Amino acid sequence: MANYQIKPDEFFKKACSFEAALILVAIILGWIAGIDPFAYLHFSESAIAYGVIGTAPLFLLYLSMEQIQAEPVAKIRKVLFETLAPGLYRYHWTDLLVLASIAGLSEELLFRGVIQPWIESSWGMTAGLVVSNIIFGLAHAVTPLYAVLATLTGMYLSLAMDYGGDRNLLLPIVIHGLYDFLAFIALMHAYRASRLTEPKK
Repeated sequence: MANYQIKPDEFFKKACSFEAALILVAIILGWIAGIDPFAYLHFSESAIAYGVIGTAPLFLLYLSMEQIQAEPVAKIRKVLFETLAPGLYRYHWTDLLVLASIAGLSEELLFRGVIQPWIESSWGMTAGLVVSNIIFGLAHAVTPLYAVLATLTGMYLSLAMDYGGDRNLLLPIVIHGLYDFLAFIALMHAYRASRLTEPKK
């Protein structure tokens, strides 16, 4: 996956299409499993507020990792700069918000709306939490460390879904989408800055 090259001119349309297709995957998988992906999705002002607050630890972690020079972390930055950043930097922030919102909704419907409760129904709550997020991590395995970080992030999102004892998928959707948006913006600015400092040929 680290060697996959995204054509910048096609990035936005393909990325949005891929993420949106995951909603269909969630619906089909939910139909097979007898699970409604939208069953735990409820509008709640408190869920939105907690989602916004819950985004802060993840984004602070992202910013702190930008300062770490260790080789595994540097490799993640390199992969993102070579694959994701060239497709992001030419777009307006509103485009990035659309993409992040679709990704937050679709991935949460799939992983925490269907896969996690499906595993929970057979193996219990703990297995649902752990196994579904290992799958989530593997789906984001651009590097081994990134897969581990994605797994831990997925567990954070799963725990957020049950925050307060009332399961609501809206909370992790807000966290996921807002985090992706902020990370996109940060990556875009870093990439633009790097282009400005490149020696002219």
